[in-house]
Amino acid sequence: MTQLLRLQSIAPPPDMAEFGEALLQRDAGLFDEWFLQRHLGLRLDCGDTEQLQQVQRRLMDNALSQPRVLTHRDFMPRNLMPTQPELAVLDFQDCVHGPIAYDPVSLFKDAFLSWPLARVDAWLRQYHQRAHAAGLPVPPWAQFQRDADWLGVQRHLKVLGIFSRLHYRDGKSKYLQDVPRFIAYLDEVLPRYPQLDALAKLLETRIKPALRSGATA
Repeated sequence: MTQLLRLQSIAPPPDMAEFGEALLQRDAGLFDEWFLQRHLGLRLDCGDTEQLQQVQRRLMDNALSQPRVLTHRDFMPRNLMPTQPELAVLDFQDCVHGPIAYDPVSLFKDAFLSWPLARVDAWLRQYHQRAHAAGLPVPPWAQFQRDADWLGVQRHLKVLGIFSRLHYRDGKSKYLQDVPRFIAYLDEVLPRYPQLDALAKLLETRIKPALRSGATA
């Protein structure tokens, strides 16, 4: 957390890429093309497609409206090296000028290991307090928690698409074993937000049944 706060305090270079509409649309496309269609073999009807697009739009608008800082975009335990006297941070190639909640939620809702939601919420609150004390542009806690939760949902959908693409396009199948982790993340957070009910419904009525019946090979 100390290194994350230090990273976020660095002024982004003027030519740094922006976490913008094009990147978010690409992320949304990964979930639809590679996870829903390719992995699960789902073809949504017009109603489900429209509702999913509305949820994706809300997630994108939330991401675009947040205060911006230097954003690593893959700030997770596997990219932290235990060196002396402090942790080293690796893997900066996807760095952007992006939303302040992105890296904290990436750290606490990792792609390869999970902690109980109550502990994650406590860590997020601790981060929020320290970020505020450090002068970073965090909004009030209730807003920040929602921002982090919604960015988490956006990231979970993107990662489901990426892991599916790694399997089908690149022959790297080990990532699919972590699909249940991301379904669990969605199950934890979606009930908090009626605005995302359409995604929760899609998860229960289409995605989970498809996973139980066995995804396409």
